Amino acid sequence: MALRVRGISSGLYGWTQRRALDGLAADVGAVLRDCAAAGLDAVELDPTPEVQPLLRAAGLKVSAVYVGAPLHLPWEEVGVEERVLPRARRLAETGGVDLLVNADPKGGWGKALPKTADEISQQGDNLSRIAALVAPLGLRVCFHNHADEHARAVADLRSVIECAAPEVGLCVDTGWAHTARCDPLDWIRRYGTRVYALHLRNQRGPVPTADLATGDLSMPALWEALASAGYEGWLGMELWHRKDTGATVSMVEAARGSIALLRGLLGGGGSPARGVGG
Repeated sequence: MALRVRGISSGLYGWTQRRALDGLAADVGAVLRDCAAAGLDAVELDPTPEVQPLLRAAGLKVSAVYVGAPLHLPWEEVGVEERVLPRARRLAETGGVDLLVNADPKGGWGKALPKTADEISQQGDNLSRIAALVAPLGLRVCFHNHADEHARAVADLRSVIECAAPEVGLCVDTGWAHTARCDPLDWIRRYGTRVYALHLRNQRGPVPTADLATGDLSMPALWEALASAGYEGWLGMELWHRKDTGATVSMVEAARGSIALLRGLLGGGGSPARGVGG
């Protein structure tokens, strides 16, 4: 089935983690050059004035900006003005569309606690208010699922589907959904019109695999679900090479193979021209 997508993008977390695993220093310019060498059209990052020349040198667009916030707290405590809006404005200025908003866990990372029904409702309301604030910038809010436990993942999903305005969409992270024992394909089939963005990662149980082709997730089945939903956003990859992944190839090679898989599913069609903006 054919898909009309914006192109193929990637978050940078996995790239920086692989550099650390290889004993290499953090270097945004080097990461962006590697992304371009792998054949990506765009990346997800905050396009600060310092980063924009590096993006232009690499010939990469900005597909999205990712930001986390304590969405379960009252609006006044979320910190939207200082935490979210500056990134949103920079995204809009460089031609991006998707503001990926993640719910910080209650209790903190590594010790997440269940959120109450009132906190889930508050989370949905805060997402709606953020969406209304950034809509005049031409941006759409996509809620990114990050919970690694089933009940918390389902509760976070409810905060969008049941508690947020229809304008709030989903960024379905296949890796975290699978880790939480949820079915990302089912989410896409059920809520397809609200799936605005993707983080594609394959897994064996809770362990990320080196590339998209290997693991529990069937890419042809994913493709069928996306096509049925009429998905037209970015194909955002989120490969993550940890020690337990056991990757035997570089991140560039893993990304290049995954991109070839996606382009094959696209039917070999091209992607939009590279470059900041658009």
